[in-house]
Amino acid sequence: MSMSQCDVIIPCRDEAAALPIVLASVPIGWNVIVVDNGSTDGTADVARGLGARVVSESRPGYGAAVHTGMLASDAEFVAVMDGDASMRLSDLVTMLDVVRSGVVTMAVGRRRPVARGVWPWHARLGTKLLAAMIRRRSAFPIHDLAPMRVSRRDDLLELGVQDRRFGYPLELMLRAARAEWTVREIDVAYDRRAAGTKSKVSGSVRGTARVVHDFARVLR
Repeated sequence: MSMSQCDVIIPCRDEAAALPIVLASVPIGWNVIVVDNGSTDGTADVARGLGARVVSESRPGYGAAVHTGMLASDAEFVAVMDGDASMRLSDLVTMLDVVRSGVVTMAVGRRRPVARGVWPWHARLGTKLLAAMIRRRSAFPIHDLAPMRVSRRDDLLELGVQDRRFGYPLELMLRAARAEWTVREIDVAYDRRAAGTKSKVSGSVRGTARVVHDFARVLR
């Protein structure tokens, strides 16, 4: 079994330029699992060179990559975050402390932009609408789509989340609510993506619309 305090799962597709920033300060005792989701820019090689464990998931989709990372982990606690350098891995430490204390089942991040223009209007609007949807359906007091989160690995796998695309966070929240999980939202700094990378979601109106579509499918 792993002696890691927490495994950080980072689903990546073409994030080679961002990973040196993301992995610059991994907390002592933590392991990083980078899930390469069809990258063509050498993401896997960069991740290995920085000390991360790399696993591959050929099926495209956020949920597919996250699930593969969960199966690859053997730590008691798991964290999930994006690999675009917009968020700081160090912010996960407080979230782990809250979960490990037993106060809540899962801690999730609420992005707080550190400068103007960091969060495109269409992505911010989409997030606001979808978070409101989650609050109505789950009664969880959240205002973001859990871009960073920490929970026990076994708890998460027991939920049996099925979506393998962008609807994964919504299904996770709905299943967690049915399982009577407790959730705490914690503010996290949100900065610009690393230069040379492009968001599959907020990088375009089309990307944001695809997320909304996937969420709607989960709700049907």
